[in-house]
Amino acid sequence: MSVRKKVDKILSYLLIAIMSVMVLNVLWQVFTRFVIGTPSSFTDELARYLMIWVGILGAAYAAGKDMHIAINVLTQKFNRETQQKLAAAVKLMVILFALTAMVIGGSRLVYVTYVLNQLSPALQIPLAYVYLVIPLSGLVIIYYKIMDILYPSF
Repeated sequence: MSVRKKVDKILSYLLIAIMSVMVLNVLWQVFTRFVIGTPSSFTDELARYLMIWVGILGAAYAAGKDMHIAINVLTQKFNRETQQKLAAAVKLMVILFALTAMVIGGSRLVYVTYVLNQLSPALQIPLAYVYLVIPLSGLVIIYYKIMDILYPSF
């Protein structure tokens, strides 16, 4: 099995696990609110953080599967060679964005929130753990796009 397929598999299982925990969390919130009558204090916050993780990791997974939204009306008018060059240029821009905004910027955000010891209100976990998904997803996107450039699927 190739490294890319292993990354795909790990990422898909992680997304499934996060979604499962999110569903159980929301069911617990509904149960405690309407059956017990006393809503759980942590479920809203946990659902929010899980949604952040599934959204950003899901974007990395979509980038790896080349399922992101693209407007390709203009590029379809070019010949195959030009299309490949444009695709490589777009992938390089995605790598640049993921590196600067997600890896470098996200790492700084994680570092600052960790040093300042910022804790979430209800769960009392360091917010750095919540924000850690940003640089991790950035690294995954960079990996996928480098593989796409080195081994194009045209």
